[in-house]
Amino acid sequence: MPNKYWLEIYGCQMNFAEGYALESELKQKGWQAAETPEEADAVILHTCSVRQTAENRIWGRIGFFKHMKQDKPHKLIVMGCMAERLKVELQAKEPAIDLVVGNFEKQQLPDLIRDIDFGGAAEQSQEQPFSFQDFHQKENDFHAYVPIMHGCNNFCTYCIVPHVRGREVSRSPAEIKTELQRLETHGVKEITLLGQNVNSYSYHTEAKHYRFPDILRLILDQLDSVQWLRFLTSHPKDVPEELVEMISTEARLCNHIHLPVQHGSSSVLKRMNRKYTRDDYLGTIEHMRRVIDEPAITTDIMIGFPGETEQDFKDTLDLMREVEFDDAFMYYFNPREGTPAASFDEQVPHQTKLDRLSEVIALQREITHSRKMKRVGKVEQVIVESVSKKNPQELLGRTERDHMVVFPGSTDSIGEFVKVKIESMAGNTLKGRKCD
Repeated sequence: MPNKYWLEIYGCQMNFAEGYALESELKQKGWQAAETPEEADAVILHTCSVRQTAENRIWGRIGFFKHMKQDKPHKLIVMGCMAERLKVELQAKEPAIDLVVGNFEKQQLPDLIRDIDFGGAAEQSQEQPFSFQDFHQKENDFHAYVPIMHGCNNFCTYCIVPHVRGREVSRSPAEIKTELQRLETHGVKEITLLGQNVNSYSYHTEAKHYRFPDILRLILDQLDSVQWLRFLTSHPKDVPEELVEMISTEARLCNHIHLPVQHGSSSVLKRMNRKYTRDDYLGTIEHMRRVIDEPAITTDIMIGFPGETEQDFKDTLDLMREVEFDDAFMYYFNPREGTPAASFDEQVPHQTKLDRLSEVIALQREITHSRKMKRVGKVEQVIVESVSKKNPQELLGRTERDHMVVFPGSTDSIGEFVKVKIESMAGNTLKGRKCD
């Protein structure tokens, strides 16, 4: 009987893309996905290290699988960013872990799992330079995440990413093109290009220096059946004018950009080492809205950074009101060991962080509701993702602006593009009806 694996993926879209690539490799080597953790021969935790809460959750899962080993022996593997950050500590603290695999050893993992004996440890080769996996599609999915970059050179003072993923590495245009062509033959209709900062993409061939707009152009020119192209994430310090122009003119390039501002105070942005000011950011937004017809703009906002004053906080609220983001990922500063900000003076009290974050969330909810209400009465193209969890007679779809829409329909529309007339809102979800 083939060995069975159980894979749990935590964190960002890059982790999910890498997790799907690992599943593909395991299946090629004869492994099968387990239906429950209890029947697995190998349990793999693909971890996140961006915040302490993410690591705490992994420690809890490690405890769960340690206990499960008493009844069902299995190989327990911890991989990804937490594994990269705490390589030695993980196995020293918890002997139940059979293998720790960092971000630069993922290609070895299928062979390393094969070599583990229960209760033993596999022999790992010396850490290699980062290399991209070949194929990142979740099996039978019509959407795919495609990494085009890895790592980050920005070194924001609060961020662990450059320390666990290393410096920027751009994937070759030939590799990207090969994977995208393969995805097209697998029926993929929507692709999201991934990188810690896709704007920094840079790859030299003998014939050309490819930048991010060049990669977008290459993809749009080569692929026919892929109807929507998205990308994550852009850094506000280097949004090319050519990119803004492409979003405005290319129908297959979704009218949505995620542009993390992090904060509304220039003094806080400087301590964060974000390399732009409040006015720089607002100027970029103004340019985008001048060139692009009704762009959807989402963002990240961090509250409670060391030294944040009441005025700094008010500056952030004012920026939110001025920009009117369609949505935002909002969180409070969480010190990460190994980053400069963890040892900064003037750490903000925890309760102050919570109070300020609560106010930010409340404001963004109002803005998001207002922005979405403006879509009522419009006809939107939607890619149908699934049956609604709340009503089996309804479908859940996503617009190119990344808004979720619920509407009556049958399951044969899943994975297809349809036109939907937006009629109302329920909570934070648009509701509509399919157009004939």
